[in-house]
Amino acid sequence: MALSVSMLCLSCLSVVLATAFGAKAHIGKVHIRLYWVVPFVCAVVLLATGEVPLGQIEEQFFGDSDMNPLKTLAIFLSMSAMSVYLDKVGFFKYLATRVMKHAGTSQIKLFILLYLIISAVTIFTSNSTIVLTFTPFICYFAKNSNINPVPFVFMAYVAANTWSMFLVIGNTTNVYIATYFGVEFIEYVRMMALPTVFAAVTSFALLFLIFRKDLKEPLQASELEVTIRNKPALIVGVTGLGICTLLLIISSYIGLDMWIVCLCSAAAVMTGAVICFLAKKQSLLPLKKTAKRMPWHLIPFLLSMFVVVLSLMNNGVTEAIASVFDNRFSLLSFGALSAGASNLMNNLPMSMFFVGILSAVSEPNLMQAVFATVIGSNMGSLLTPVASMSAMMWLSIVKHKKVKFRFIDFVKKGVIITLPTLGAALGGLALMFAL
Repeated sequence: MALSVSMLCLSCLSVVLATAFGAKAHIGKVHIRLYWVVPFVCAVVLLATGEVPLGQIEEQFFGDSDMNPLKTLAIFLSMSAMSVYLDKVGFFKYLATRVMKHAGTSQIKLFILLYLIISAVTIFTSNSTIVLTFTPFICYFAKNSNINPVPFVFMAYVAANTWSMFLVIGNTTNVYIATYFGVEFIEYVRMMALPTVFAAVTSFALLFLIFRKDLKEPLQASELEVTIRNKPALIVGVTGLGICTLLLIISSYIGLDMWIVCLCSAAAVMTGAVICFLAKKQSLLPLKKTAKRMPWHLIPFLLSMFVVVLSLMNNGVTEAIASVFDNRFSLLSFGALSAGASNLMNNLPMSMFFVGILSAVSEPNLMQAVFATVIGSNMGSLLTPVASMSAMMWLSIVKHKKVKFRFIDFVKKGVIITLPTLGAALGGLALMFAL
């Protein structure tokens, strides 16, 4: 047991430090993120010492069950590929420029319109994609319009990490927790729609109150233009993502696994994109950039952390923790605990650790605890940048763009937003279970 616990602590600490300091290896022009290295070594140690038998790994990785981490990876990487591809063909920037033109000279109108468009596209893509795409573009726009970028970039981050709860595909943590416990797409939406709306209304109201003075300043009309070089390629991407979402909605009724739907949709989009670019005799550079920006580093990390969690389950650690919180207050306790733990160990390893704990929760309280943990994994990322990788990426972009917004500034505003928003989301979830 001691070895398993120490490997978990070491893995989580290394992830937080590596993410906070942006640890990378540089091989030529290729930059490799290193946060997964220590968890990988810990997994190897656990396998070598017999804490996790190789037979168990084979059964979990290649067995036909919802707990298979390879299925989670297939869903996440497939959705990431389609989202990043849409970014590379200019879809998100095109939407942003249209919104900015409609705002005219009103910062308040721009704030509201940007919030709406970011929320909408986050639902069907993922929070990390939106953070990476919209943040630099907003910084560029704010500089050219001579306005304070902080209200807009922070709003974009909060919106992306709030509406990422709405669909299972919105966040890696959603995918992992939901697929592990066999939560189907339509059931997830049914339970999480109301909590997401409650959280969104609360967070937006707080954002507006925090930044209301800045937003009263006039705005210079935008002259930004984004040209779509290959409209058929854009249509292929949007259509593919739309069909994928529709198939996910009906997947449980037609007997299709979510990972198969996502994988086939991504393959179809990439194939269609190649045809579109070749037909117009254009470079395949957008596809190359898509492949380059894919989060491949999540593969060794997720698989390694899965081994660490298995060792904790084998030694009864997760069961012991579950016994403490497995009661009629499971919804509140798991929601608060997962949000807090996200800020100690990052929300992805937290989710993997909590899956082990949730596996030992009794049936009457299980689904309340599962959905509450999903909420905590998303809402926790609003408190400090340590809580999620998207937060650290966001903060690094903001720093690179010379926007005055420090770690402590994030925490100050995060405290104001997170607690009421988390409470609203958990309240919405409690209402769903009461109906």
